[in-house]
Amino acid sequence: RTSRRAVIDGLTGTTIVGTHRRGKYLLLALDSGDEVMIHLRMSGRLLIAGVDEPRPPHTHVAALLSGEPAEELRFVDPRTFGEVVVFDPRHVAVEIPDLAHLGIDPVTDGLTRSQLRSIVLGRSRQLKALLLDQHVVAGIGNIYCDEILHAARLLPGRRSDSLTGQEITRLHREIHRILGEAIEAGGSTLADAQYVDIDGNGGQFQLAHRVYDRAGQRCLTCSRAVIVRVVSGGRSTCFCPRCQR
Repeated sequence: RTSRRAVIDGLTGTTIVGTHRRGKYLLLALDSGDEVMIHLRMSGRLLIAGVDEPRPPHTHVAALLSGEPAEELRFVDPRTFGEVVVFDPRHVAVEIPDLAHLGIDPVTDGLTRSQLRSIVLGRSRQLKALLLDQHVVAGIGNIYCDEILHAARLLPGRRSDSLTGQEITRLHREIHRILGEAIEAGGSTLADAQYVDIDGNGGQFQLAHRVYDRAGQRCLTCSRAVIVRVVSGGRSTCFCPRCQR
């Protein structure tokens, strides 16, 4: 999608004048009119550190920031699935089509119950697959999808068009609650410690997980069933077979 030279040329001499997010894409607006798209994917980290601090292994981009003390904006990605692209937002549909065709972002767009009702009843898909489809609902990842569905008491494999009005209301409420609480807690940093914020600090929402990464343990909600973990398409799903229907 890009080249080393394109990133260097696009960043050199520019000033970051704004930041925003769409789904899982981080976007930096530049005074040149271009934007920087950053996608962390599985193992990416975006860090600010002093230029005298050793760069972590797998640092793929290091942008020198002006000012004192001298600092760098670093993109670190051990598994190399992430991306840093400088693009012209006027041509986003051509340069980054996935970004141009994102679905509704519950946090930035304010997903309404009516919109969610149209999404789930207008399709006949498994609930988890539907919520993870970034072209339908943007920004929900695997961890938060499991937590949302557990809180809404819905099985991940449930057909979306089978939901009742009451279940849609619960799902809508829990999407907003779980995402809001996760953001407030700084995200989830698991045992691999791959996810950290821009200052290198881990999140705390993993302490509130009720199903994710708890396979084989007693359900914290019903205290009777054991959390089940299944793997489909290389992606794990955790749920309570008693609480969720």
